[in-house]
Amino acid sequence: MALDEYQRKRNFERSPEPKGDAAAARKVRKGKPLFFCVQKHLASHLHYDFRLELNGVLLSWAVPKGPSLDPATKRLAMHVEDHPFDYGEFEGVIPSGYGAGIVMLWDRGTWTPEVDDVDAALAKGDLKFTLDGYKLKGSWVLVRTKGGYAGSRGQEGRSWLLIKHRDDWSSGELDIAEFAPLSVKSEGDFADILSQDNPAIWRSNRPAQGGETGAMFDKIIAQALEMRASGARESGSGTRDSLGAEAPRAKAAGSGTRRRSSKAKAVKTKAAAKTKAAKSTKRR
Repeated sequence: MALDEYQRKRNFERSPEPKGDAAAARKVRKGKPLFFCVQKHLASHLHYDFRLELNGVLLSWAVPKGPSLDPATKRLAMHVEDHPFDYGEFEGVIPSGYGAGIVMLWDRGTWTPEVDDVDAALAKGDLKFTLDGYKLKGSWVLVRTKGGYAGSRGQEGRSWLLIKHRDDWSSGELDIAEFAPLSVKSEGDFADILSQDNPAIWRSNRPAQGGETGAMFDKIIAQALEMRASGARESGSGTRDSLGAEAPRAKAAGSGTRRRSSKAKAVKTKAAAKTKAAKSTKRR
């Protein structure tokens, strides 16, 4: 079945991820525009999960460096198990097990195939499509590569490339992941998302220890703990957060204004997108 591998890998008594029902999703979604999303996932490594709705599930690829608007840049996209349609709105913390880490809904919208037969295009390894999201728009292609990448033994057929076609929405200068890093659902960053859950969950046994990813976790956890502590102080609950975790005395750099700055960045991102859309309309 479509979601067997997805469900086999997860313990839904511990994970907040949706279990999903492909048959029910097919029935509910029949005749509606096809959905797509990109989830920014900080786990053992930071990556972006690119998902396209088809037949009641989300076809999924893990893109280590995230999508690029530059047609000259070919981004590795590793095909992974199908995810349930409900996963497209998921944002939160996976405390342990498969995929443990923080998931952000980085982009979402609709997609339109540029081919008559999507299944045939997937089988051929050449799927062209148009995206209409908050951050990703225009024409794209997923191309399956021969073989894999370094260290990918046993992964034949899973290695694809995600490439932006040259159009009004392509850019060789703008790094969209850096320019628009925040959630389209909550307008927050990883620290905001973690602060809404349990920032103390990874005092030990973090998804990543050491290295660049481990340092990211250290920084994010410190910021999230400070956010919770600040909220507790403002509500008059002393120096402990609502979960009883002792608030750290040293503030994470800039964390006091992080929520407001996150929302401000999101507003700027939307404004920039509207400006580009207006320019594109004029060119047409």
